[in-house]
Amino acid sequence: MAAIDHRYDFALLFDVTNGNPNGDPDTGNAPRIDPETGHGLVSDVCLKRKIRDFVRLAKADPESNEPEQGYDLYVKHRSVLQPLHEQAYKAQGLDVKEKKKDKKLSNVEKARAWMCQTFYDIRTFGAVLTLDINCGQVRGPVQIAFARSVDPIASLEQSIVRKAVATEREADSQIKKHGQITGTMGRKQIIPYALYVAHGFISPYLAADTGFSDDDLEILWQALKMMFEHDRSAARGEMASRKLWAFEHESPLGNAPAHTLFDRISIARKDDSKPARAFTEYEVALDTTDTPNGITVHELL
Repeated sequence: MAAIDHRYDFALLFDVTNGNPNGDPDTGNAPRIDPETGHGLVSDVCLKRKIRDFVRLAKADPESNEPEQGYDLYVKHRSVLQPLHEQAYKAQGLDVKEKKKDKKLSNVEKARAWMCQTFYDIRTFGAVLTLDINCGQVRGPVQIAFARSVDPIASLEQSIVRKAVATEREADSQIKKHGQITGTMGRKQIIPYALYVAHGFISPYLAADTGFSDDDLEILWQALKMMFEHDRSAARGEMASRKLWAFEHESPLGNAPAHTLFDRISIARKDDSKPARAFTEYEVALDTTDTPNGITVHELL
């Protein structure tokens, strides 16, 4: 399958209701926030994880649960990476302990090519593969920036109770103090509602290097539209992709700067007198008048 030959820029709008879209481990897993403006943030790593998880589901054999050829994942939950590098060398019949410089560099390039062909996330996002068993470095054609909320967020800390305890010692202590098992207290941080915008960029030049194809692009669009449908949890509340626009450039170099295309998207609250609590409380529009020559706009959601 040939690599894509057009440049793309895309904008994804997604929202969260009564949940935490991306906790920050440095702040007790509270929702990520820009401290200067109060706007919420969702990291690129978080969004890529959801894309990976969707691809794993969409490209798995229903009987064996094994991934289709070319759609395995390099970064899996709780995985060990070094054995995958060993697998790359073995699959290509290469010597891991090769000492000759020229041949060693050639082996790295061959292993790198195998990794791109085998793992969707390497072919898409790139990876640093310079472990003890060196498979080189890959700069991915698909890059995603941090998502930012349209409005400042309000992070609410909620008390929760589990009506059970973990140990008999804890049970005895509560019975002595309260005459019964009262349960285990906990805390949960949620955002009542927030609408986020994420921007992404796809380079045909880097796609040619990794082999990122039209089929790979199609599964990426599917993931961006559906990834939250398969990532439900009590912590994340209700999350949904709301709008997805892709700007396709006729020229591989691009026919307009990405920011001028993103600036055509307008998002405004219908009623500024109260905080928004639903997507329907926003006016969202894309200005398609005087679209730059060579740009095709795809409204994918």
